[in-house]
Amino acid sequence: MLKPINIGPLEIDDPIVLAPMSGVTDMPFRRLVKRAGAGLVVSEMIASRAMVHAARKTMKMAAHCADEYPISVQLAGCEPDVMAEAARINEDFGATIIDINMGCPVKKVTNGDAGSALMRDLGLASKLLEVTVKAVNIPVTLKMRTGWDDDTRNAPQLAKIAEDCGIQAIAVHGRTRCQFYKGRADWPFIASVKDAVNIPVFGNGDVVSVDDAKKLLEDSGADGILVGRGTYGRPWFLNQISHYLKTGERLANPTVEEQMEIVLEHFDAIVTHYGAQPGVKIARKHLGWYSKGLSNSAEFRQEVFQLDTPDAVKARIRAFYGPIVECLAA
Repeated sequence: MLKPINIGPLEIDDPIVLAPMSGVTDMPFRRLVKRAGAGLVVSEMIASRAMVHAARKTMKMAAHCADEYPISVQLAGCEPDVMAEAARINEDFGATIIDINMGCPVKKVTNGDAGSALMRDLGLASKLLEVTVKAVNIPVTLKMRTGWDDDTRNAPQLAKIAEDCGIQAIAVHGRTRCQFYKGRADWPFIASVKDAVNIPVFGNGDVVSVDDAKKLLEDSGADGILVGRGTYGRPWFLNQISHYLKTGERLANPTVEEQMEIVLEHFDAIVTHYGAQPGVKIARKHLGWYSKGLSNSAEFRQEVFQLDTPDAVKARIRAFYGPIVECLAA
């Protein structure tokens, strides 16, 4: 069911991909997920205009490392020339794939005619794709939704336009923009996109178990899967999907002791990447996701979210996980 694919000249042995997520898929998280077994990781969405103007925060978002190779950088925007220049900058920085966002549903993006708003203007979308592809010597991919709303589910049409412009792969989130994240992702609709093009198509949306991954592939005929929210607190999840699709065997989660070490490593990486004070705040959402479902997790979150130094946070992490490890070992 799972085969290697090519995105332009790049061969992706394992087409189970970490989806781009704003505020989540920064370098510390991508590196952790890639090391755990993901075939490809994608940066959080970066505004192309901010990239061109080299805003400090934007450059931090675009930072990547050799451990992530191959790295895909996702850009958002609605100005073809600016998008093309941002793509060139990232190519110079070592990106191996440029991904164009035409799927983000949030108002601050769509109000600027970027993200999924581009699905309402296929002429502009076509121009943006064409110019960006011509601007770089690395593969360019596209992420979209099924359409703007139920009356304009034009993803197959946009996919064909993208292929004609030289886009090398397409990812489809199985919802319209107007759905945001409500309802269920329409995996069978992704099949209509797959039928429209000859380039790889990735399915995306609502994959939170290995069974979901298998069903998405069956329903859509997609070549691979993008997984986003299903990785919250589970950087090992993509490897579990891959192993299950290849072997039919369900890998267990890491032991609680192993999870504690992963959490501590991730926390240290966040603090190193952002600095102590920003890092402590940025890490809080990850600590919430990691601890969900464990004994006394609500109390842990309430306490750890009040701490403001790395040493205090790490001590509280150990104090939280330690008794669980001892209980399980008894």
